Amino acid sequence: ETVFDENFLMTIATIGAIVLGEYGEGVAVMLFYQIGELFQSYAVGKSRRNISDLMDIRPDSAHLETEAGLCTLHPEKIPAGSIIQVQAGEKIPLDGVVMEGTSSLNTAALTGESLPMDVQPGSAVQSGVINLSGLLRIRTTQPFETSTASRVLALVENASSRKARSEHFIARFARVYTP
Repeated sequence: ETVFDENFLMTIATIGAIVLGEYGEGVAVMLFYQIGELFQSYAVGKSRRNISDLMDIRPDSAHLETEAGLCTLHPEKIPAGSIIQVQAGEKIPLDGVVMEGTSSLNTAALTGESLPMDVQPGSAVQSGVINLSGLLRIRTTQPFETSTASRVLALVENASSRKARSEHFIARFARVYTP
C-alpha cells in the first residue's frame, strides 16, 4: 500500500499537536480516530455475521438416484445431468428441472419473495430454495460450483472484500492531501 494513509495522517497530527503543546488536541485526535476504528470494526463484524447467516442457503447434502438406490452425497460430487430427490423440508442442492412431483418452494432466501412458488414437471428450480410440500425428482442442469446458491454466495463474498467507490475516492484524496 502507500505510506500516506490515514494512519500516517493521524500520527503526524498527534505529533504536531504534542510539539505545539496542545496535549488535549493530540489526545482528542487519537481518541476520535480510535472510536472511528471501533465503529468500523463493529460494522465489518456485523457484515461478516450477515454473510455467514447467508451461507445457510448452501445445502449440505443431496440424494442422488443410482441403480443401487438413493445415495446421499455432498452436492459438489454430483455432476450435471444426474437425477436427485428432494423431500419436503429440504433445500434444493443443485439447479435443475423437475422431472416428477409437484410442490411449493420457499424462495425467500434467494429472492425475498414471501409467497411460495408452485412447481411441477418441467419447471426450472434453483439451488438454495426450500421444498415445502412434496417429493421432487430433479434432473440437475449445472454442477455445484455454478449453481445459483454458489454464485450468490461468491458475489456476496467478493462484494464485501471490494471497496466502495467513495472509499477509493477518499484513499486517492488522502494520498494527495496528507503530504
